[in-house]
Amino acid sequence: MASVHDVAAYILTKHGAMSAMKLQKLCYYAQAWSLAWDQAELFPEDFQAWANGPVARDLYNVHRGQFSVTAWPQGNPDNLTDEQRTSVDAVLDAYGKHTAQQLSELTHREQPWRTARGSLPEMVRSDAVISKESMQDFYASLITRDDAEDV
Repeated sequence: MASVHDVAAYILTKHGAMSAMKLQKLCYYAQAWSLAWDQAELFPEDFQAWANGPVARDLYNVHRGQFSVTAWPQGNPDNLTDEQRTSVDAVLDAYGKHTAQQLSELTHREQPWRTARGSLPEMVRSDAVISKESMQDFYASLITRDDAEDV
């Protein structure tokens, strides 16, 4: 099974250098849409509902203190299946053009992050896990009936 590090390496290979925050959000959306489209997790690592949006601590522990990330030697893009690459590519097509701040703001409007944070104010620290079930339920609900019929 692929890891969040493998997905990060794949994203950087396909998209190029980006901020660490943007990488976090793209990995989050890759996981979320994989859960919705494929009914399977892309990787086993969890995301936490941090103040600036979802963060995978496993990634954070590697990029901590870095603003920009150009490569991810801790991961191997070849560990992704063709189906997983197709899902990540679709996420990059849809979300890759957005800034890290735009992606963070988007996650703040979405139910999985909000549910994990509960009643905490937006900028208060939290290590609450965003459940994969809440991610799957929310993003699957965004798939229109027409999309489902085209598959």
